[in-house]
Amino acid sequence: MTTHLWWVGVCPIDTEPDHVIDCHRGLRGPYTGLGSLLRLVVPEAYERWPELVSEHAIEILSAAPELRTTIGAAPETLTSLAIPEERTRIYPANRTRRLAHGAVEFLLEYAVRTDAGPLRVAFRRFEDAEPTDQEFIAILLRRVPAGRIQARVETLDDDLPGELRAALDRYATRVDLPVPAPGRPDRRERSELLQAYIDSDGTSRDPAEAAAYREADPGVRAALHDERAALLRERGEWSLHLGAIPYHAERGGDPQGAGVRALFEAARHCGGFGFYHSVITFGTRGRDLVDPVTRMDDFWKLGTRASSALGVLGRSAEAEPTYVDLRARYSHPELHLSTGYALAMLYARVHPPELINYQTARAYINNSKAIATMLPDPEERAFHSVFQDNGLALIEMRLGRLEEAFRLVDEGLACLDRELPEGKHRLHRSVLVHNRGKVHVGLGRPAAGLADFDHVIELDPNYPDYYFDRADAKRRMGDLKGAIADCDAAISLSPPFYELYYNRADMKAESGDVDGAIADFAYVVELEPDQIDARVNVVSLLLETGRAGEAWPSVDEGLRLDPDDTRLLHLRSQLWLDAGNVAETRRDLDRALALDPRLVAALVSRATLAHDRGDFDAAIADLTTALEEDKDNPSLLYNRGFVFEASGNWAAAVDDYTEALSVAGDDDREELLSRRARCQDRLR
Repeated sequence: MTTHLWWVGVCPIDTEPDHVIDCHRGLRGPYTGLGSLLRLVVPEAYERWPELVSEHAIEILSAAPELRTTIGAAPETLTSLAIPEERTRIYPANRTRRLAHGAVEFLLEYAVRTDAGPLRVAFRRFEDAEPTDQEFIAILLRRVPAGRIQARVETLDDDLPGELRAALDRYATRVDLPVPAPGRPDRRERSELLQAYIDSDGTSRDPAEAAAYREADPGVRAALHDERAALLRERGEWSLHLGAIPYHAERGGDPQGAGVRALFEAARHCGGFGFYHSVITFGTRGRDLVDPVTRMDDFWKLGTRASSALGVLGRSAEAEPTYVDLRARYSHPELHLSTGYALAMLYARVHPPELINYQTARAYINNSKAIATMLPDPEERAFHSVFQDNGLALIEMRLGRLEEAFRLVDEGLACLDRELPEGKHRLHRSVLVHNRGKVHVGLGRPAAGLADFDHVIELDPNYPDYYFDRADAKRRMGDLKGAIADCDAAISLSPPFYELYYNRADMKAESGDVDGAIADFAYVVELEPDQIDARVNVVSLLLETGRAGEAWPSVDEGLRLDPDDTRLLHLRSQLWLDAGNVAETRRDLDRALALDPRLVAALVSRATLAHDRGDFDAAIADLTTALEEDKDNPSLLYNRGFVFEASGNWAAAVDDYTEALSVAGDDDREELLSRRARCQDRLR
């Protein structure tokens, strides 16, 4: 049986795989490995199946930007088109996860269409891979059968991050390589060893090459770095600017000039694409090169790029000291304007819940707003004032003051329209229109929200989030067909992200498309197995439609991930019951209720078992506990009345049927009246 492979140790050079990919992040930064693989397969794929490549253009060009000359541009948005000074939107941290899923699906379809046996790929030096590659490989190992793409991941040891290590342990066969025998003495000249280290872009593991580099004259080293950087630039491959080129530039003859510029450009590019781990690396390396006294601008802007990325990655406690240090060092108004906003966002939404403090957030943003109102340039004054008000609106929303949030956003839009030329800050205007639409919906005005979403989609038709939010507004207005169509549009414009499919599945179930809902919920679970809500929904729908046999793998996998999830234990009990195994049904119900004694669904199921074996007291006890949790549930009242009736307690049955009649719908009244009448006859 073909499996993925995990080679641990010093890997020999061989030509067995179809592709050998060097994944060391020092070469090309984010997606060094994935990008290298795409550069090998995409040209052929584009020649044979251009529609397949176009469908995945966002993922391909994010990982291998130089392929734009081969396949053209991905659909542009106002975000991608905005000049750096007007870029006011950042991607969420999980964007790389969406890119990885899309890339995995492209490669799988490519392997299926070539149909020449498994595509075998060796991913070398993976312990030095950037987090984007680590995430991509973990997903590929889980989602792609080795019979289609056989990945061989090569590492020196097994000290690897959590998700990657777990995927290798579960989906790959480990091969511990023997320690290699000592090689022949290295006969190369010192200059050859030095040049080899430079040509490796600082990634060589050869001790002799590393020693030659360390011992070389600093001037000679710097000149060789400059030569190598110039040679790499001539290749015209942008991804080299995210790895080897900055490495050489910061060690060449002008580290504080060319080096800082190269690191800043790499940090800015990675920030624009959501590659936040690399933003931290480049920003920190650049800041360490400059004197904070004489190079305030560089020190400040490189530092805040790194700290912003820390915040997005959930490491806000590490980010805050940088902002505070900068504010203590300098009195520059623009610095205090931007760091005040950043600190406000940390305290309003980025910090963990125990550190959220809206009062502190308001204090910071009001300080920034005060600075903005004093800027001398009228256009800058208008933009920055509105930008701060948009942040304040977010704080007001978090505090439940939706009307005030609406006022801030609405007046901000009017200000930009009044004070700025029509084509300036188009992205931020679209952000404000989008935000106003969301506030409209939050205020219970979905029609007004829909109008804003329509407008922003006219302004920026390729941005998927707008369709996602417009779908919500349409759903609230009862337009399920239109809402599903908007989900379809968002899906067509984005790498896979599970929230879209979850919402569409919900709407399909509501509209009666049960098969479509099952497919979408199942896809959510395929993308992210820990999405238990989706797993519960797909299993429930399979049970409801008589397809219990198809539900077992999903339940088993869910309980492997979380053995104590009470909803899954209850669902497995129903699968056991469907299979006729009452003992296992009871065992899972008892376990679920031991973990959560007030889980209504499990209480009802256990009561049913008790009723079926004639233990009416146990059934009534469970149904009574369920009713304590859900007092006015007509089904629970009916069920308990039914058990009371079966036990001969006619008066209690009459009471439950009467109470159920007060809250039941029209469809249930006839049955309830009939049963109550029967019990009343018995009482008479």
